[in-house]
Amino acid sequence: MLIPRFLMRHQVTIEPYLGDSSTGRKYGPPVEVKKCFVDEQTRVVRTPAGEQVTSTSTVYADPGTQAPPLSRVTLPSGRATTVIQAKDRDGGGLPTPDHVEIQLE
Repeated sequence: MLIPRFLMRHQVTIEPYLGDSSTGRKYGPPVEVKKCFVDEQTRVVRTPAGEQVTSTSTVYADPGTQAPPLSRVTLPSGRATTVIQAKDRDGGGLPTPDHVEIQLE
C-alpha cells in the first residue's frame, strides 16, 4: 500500500551527493520527484552517525526514491536544502502506507 495519491501534491528536485572535490561538494544530475508530500516542520532528528540535528522539512515519497545523505533538494518554494538521511518505511505487508521519509536540514 502506498501513500494515497491525493496527498502527493508536491514536486521536489534531488541532486544526489557524489562526494567532495577541491571546489566543494559534487552532485549528480537532478532527478525530479513529481509526486511527493512536503512537510515543513522543525524537529530534532539523528544523523546516520548518531548526532542530534535540527530538521526543517521532511519529504514523503514513493518507495525506491533515492536521496543519499548530503544530497541537495530543491523544495516547491525554491529553497535548496540538504538531506540528513532517508528512511525506508515499509509496513511488511501490513495495511500501512509504504514510503521513503527524507529528512532535510
